[in-house]
Amino acid sequence: MVTGAPEVLAHGVGGRQDLPITLPQLVVAAALTLVVTFLALGLLWREPRLDRDATGGRPVPQRLARILDAPSFRWVLRGLGLLAAGWFCLGLLAGPDTPDNPTAGALYVLLWVGLVPVSLLLGPVWRAVNPLRTVHLLAALAARRDPARGARELPAGLGLWPAAATLFAFVWLELVAPDRATLPVITAWLAGYVVVMLAGAALFGAGWFDRADPFEVYSELIGRLAPIGRAADGVLVWRNPLDGIAGLRPQPGLVAVVVVLLGSTMFDSLSNAPAWLRFAQENGLPPAVTGSGGLILVIAAVAVAYLVATGAAARIGRASATEDASARRLPGELAHSIVPIAAGYLVAHYYSLLILEGQRTVALLSDPLDTGANWLGTADWQTHTALVTPSGVASLQITVIILGHLLGTLLAHDRALYLFPRARAVAGQLPLLALMVAYTVAGLLLLYAG
Repeated sequence: MVTGAPEVLAHGVGGRQDLPITLPQLVVAAALTLVVTFLALGLLWREPRLDRDATGGRPVPQRLARILDAPSFRWVLRGLGLLAAGWFCLGLLAGPDTPDNPTAGALYVLLWVGLVPVSLLLGPVWRAVNPLRTVHLLAALAARRDPARGARELPAGLGLWPAAATLFAFVWLELVAPDRATLPVITAWLAGYVVVMLAGAALFGAGWFDRADPFEVYSELIGRLAPIGRAADGVLVWRNPLDGIAGLRPQPGLVAVVVVLLGSTMFDSLSNAPAWLRFAQENGLPPAVTGSGGLILVIAAVAVAYLVATGAAARIGRASATEDASARRLPGELAHSIVPIAAGYLVAHYYSLLILEGQRTVALLSDPLDTGANWLGTADWQTHTALVTPSGVASLQITVIILGHLLGTLLAHDRALYLFPRARAVAGQLPLLALMVAYTVAGLLLLYAG
């Protein structure tokens, strides 16, 4: 990191002293909330209710649908994506490597963190504006080739494994990489990202972005919780957000993606804890080695807990060894229940960063070359802190973390009713309830570890 540069990755202004109750009381209350919710669902929610086939929803007004589905509107979005990418590259390639360069804030805050609320409201927006997808499309049109076709077919079992790998690469950059806010490090990572995305698209066609682009997959998962989406026939509809996420189908690599999302956010909380900071400073290893090991271990712990819980649920819930809800299939069937949990952690952990550093980054974007210019008219913006008070942030963090776990419990319950014999469905969920309680307790303890 540049000497004197603000640490754009240090975030969260809540702390133990800002909690409305003591931390032990909060942890017990959160765990009891999940248990009571589970009991209520067992008594009151006896049939699958969520629309996992995306057949429901209320069509959006035809005038709005025509605008959103118009080819001209799609090209406007692509053009905006290219324009934003070009503006970003001004600071990246021609700006000075100083604290006032907006590149790090634009990547880590406006893109990575900002995609969460935007996708929660509007759906998978990054697919519509992804500049690399547009570059590939333009190249295919220039060559008079179908952008969906590449030199080879995508391997049938590939699934989301490439996205799991690229997502891990990005969270490693954000959380661990030495000097990760400096231009050379960001440029090197983005150069590799561009090569992997465009080479893969040339080889496999535009479907490569759906499987490999970490930002597209990230936005797609979070966007399934949006109130607007598409029915199975492609019609734009207003929908129950839980129906949208319930329609997420199992595929190879899906579990790895959601585990990386959840585990990396938990590690981010851990890496700010005093005990971890002391360990990182005193163990004698380079910080990148300690950080990489910690990141991998936390993600592995999240994965092991999830696989153990779903394996136990499969053994308890299935009627026989030949049931479809087997230990091998169930992790993918229940991966959708982790998405609202991960979204809750992302909002809780990054809210204050987005509000504070986001405002600062927008101001800096008006002068990407640091010449005193004010091209966007935002250079004189002052950072407003009214929305980021310690007690307010603490209350928000508690709310979204518990809400995420409650939604995860509901989604898992509904899917268990679909997968398991009715007489075994509730018993089969007990390991999943234990998992939700464990994730909640760990998340709250890590978030308020300081």
